[in-house]
Amino acid sequence: MTNVVDITTKTSLPDHTQLPDSDGTFVKNFQEHPQSILLTESIWSKLEQLHPDGQFAIGQDSGIYWRITEPPQRGAEAPDWFYVANVPSTLDGQMRRSYVLWQEIIAPSIVIEFVSGNGEEERDQTPYKGKFWVYEQAIRVPFYAIYEVQKSSVEVYHLLEGKYQLMSANEREHYYIPPLGVELGLWQGMYKNVELPWLRWWDEQGKLLPTPEEVVIEEKQRADSEKQRADLEKQRADRLEAKLRELGVNLDEL
Repeated sequence: MTNVVDITTKTSLPDHTQLPDSDGTFVKNFQEHPQSILLTESIWSKLEQLHPDGQFAIGQDSGIYWRITEPPQRGAEAPDWFYVANVPSTLDGQMRRSYVLWQEIIAPSIVIEFVSGNGEEERDQTPYKGKFWVYEQAIRVPFYAIYEVQKSSVEVYHLLEGKYQLMSANEREHYYIPPLGVELGLWQGMYKNVELPWLRWWDEQGKLLPTPEEVVIEEKQRADSEKQRADLEKQRADRLEAKLRELGVNLDEL
């Protein structure tokens, strides 16, 4: 007789503290962690606006458990980055070790995979095994992005009527993600001392969402610019005063 798991009996199922939080594999390249941090840092203030109650979660190379298997890791996918709306930031005062669908119910709004190989793994539609199939048919994530750094390209899929449809970029070569109210695209620039086409967020008007570090740099540059402008104005005023005194104008009487 086939054993059937009663998903209505919540206490009979393992939670995030009982499931493995790693499959023991190495991070595939040195870009993955800074890329995830860049995505998180730059959108954090936007998420705080969307969720003033703090009810949201971000996963970075963290497992999403979607079915019971043996070993447990076979029933999980670990996107490089994902966002879930309207869930508590912690569970019983603990940071999540993983995201367990039968425990939390709400699916992520978007998952992002960074391609290290040829992209075959990220586009695999094999039922119950392939990443693409799992995100589309099992977890049912509304938006799925595949970022290929070597090709400087990003694909974004939208779940429509139960199937992923490849999205078209807008005039800025960005992809609009409605749940977040932002656009996703590629930005060529320097981050963490590395020049790459980084995956980044923009607002609906096409303005790049900065990291806190970039905000500080922008404010310093703005302050330096204002100081330079004030110094130039003072120099012009000093020269004018000197010229008037040469012409015999008593400025003290003006």
